[in-house]
Amino acid sequence: MHEYPITKRIIEIAVEYAVKNGANEVKQINLVVGDYSGYVASSIELYFEIIAEGSICEHAKLNIERVTPKLKCSACGELFTRAPFSFECPFCRGEGIPTDIGQEFYIKSIEV
Repeated sequence: MHEYPITKRIIEIAVEYAVKNGANEVKQINLVVGDYSGYVASSIELYFEIIAEGSICEHAKLNIERVTPKLKCSACGELFTRAPFSFECPFCRGEGIPTDIGQEFYIKSIEV
């Protein structure tokens, strides 16, 4: 449910950007959403269609680039995607530690 206000804010930012640049239509919004960001990409897509209706974002295409979380091996330094129930590095069998990769959430670009 917390995707509603963030989606509303995304649309507000896109509208502000379009107005500032003299455009009367937003064509595309590109988001980056990490799987551990706390936001569900499919919910953002659903709310986007509802909230954008009647605005200059109504016909905009919403592209969401999802980022898979990565661990960093404490032994060899390699980044890797965690296997279920394991923190073991697939390269050297060292222990993986959490990183910020997968926590991203931002507007990458807006096309007007």
